[in-house]
Amino acid sequence: MHASPPPEHALAATRAWVERVVIGLDLCPFAAAPARQGRIRYRVSAATTPADLLADLREELALLVDADPAEIGTTLLIAPYTLADFLAYNDFLDEVDATLAELDLDGIVQVASFHPDYTFADAEPDDPADYSNRSPHPMLHLLREDEISRAVDAHPDINGVPTRNVARLRARGLDALRALLAECRAVTEPGR
Repeated sequence: MHASPPPEHALAATRAWVERVVIGLDLCPFAAAPARQGRIRYRVSAATTPADLLADLREELALLVDADPAEIGTTLLIAPYTLADFLAYNDFLDEVDATLAELDLDGIVQVASFHPDYTFADAEPDDPADYSNRSPHPMLHLLREDEISRAVDAHPDINGVPTRNVARLRARGLDALRALLAECRAVTEPGR
């Protein structure tokens, strides 16, 4: 279990993770542009229960759908105070999918999942490839489907990205990735 930081520390750690891991290791070829343009919305949820986090998710979905894409392209809903257990978090994703369906947002918004203990179902224990979805805190990444489609259409080899990421992460090694994520968690001030 990971310590529960003040909201500003969770925010700083997440920003550092986006910069150093997601963009720095080039795990997502689409992340740099919205980050550079300031179109990533970061929200630290105060939720201490899955039900409260679901309520925050509903708010963020409504905000993202109604927002001007030039202002908010994507949202990271950070949940440092709930779902520390990865299996509970993974089960919660069924509720996320049900919420998207209930709000008739299938095909409009997609939610990607990140967690400090993320483990792919078919992965070996301690597989560095799991770090493609490991983040400083439990997190839901809300993405506009139309932006995903445009980015995918413009990418020369979108199908090769997962394989490239696995190779890149395994080459970097488990110890280096653990240290990098720990460095991100230790960031407590923006821009550090």
